[in-house]
Amino acid sequence: MSAPLLTAGWRERVALPDWGIKSIKAKLDTGARTSAIHVGEIEDLPDGRIRFEVVTRERPTRKSVWVEAEPHRESLVKPSSGEVQQRIVCRTRIRLGPIEREIDVSLVCRKGMLCRMLIGRMALQGVAVDPNSTYLLTKKPNRSTKETS
Repeated sequence: MSAPLLTAGWRERVALPDWGIKSIKAKLDTGARTSAIHVGEIEDLPDGRIRFEVVTRERPTRKSVWVEAEPHRESLVKPSSGEVQQRIVCRTRIRLGPIEREIDVSLVCRKGMLCRMLIGRMALQGVAVDPNSTYLLTKKPNRSTKETS
């Protein structure tokens, strides 16, 4: 018998502790295979690792965290725009409510999107997503405590 599913809202707050991100707004998207996060800039480092800027908030003031990580793989992705893109994918731990696990995250420009991060179905195993609800596993941010690093 399988364990009961945890129910999450279509929008939640997640932490990426290995990257120093305490809270970022994320859209849970069962239609997407891999998770994605908004990055502003990516730099190659001499040791084969990369350094990238994770933009956790654009307004009212821009807030970001610089992360150094090892690229896990590169992937061809066909987003909703229909244009195939090559993306760098890194692995990191994610915390969503009581769940903590390692996931693949593609680095992409999500500027103008409602959420800085998209959580794909590979990261949502054991989780049911309620499309009519938000913040079932995490607290809804109030106006004074938006995304933090």
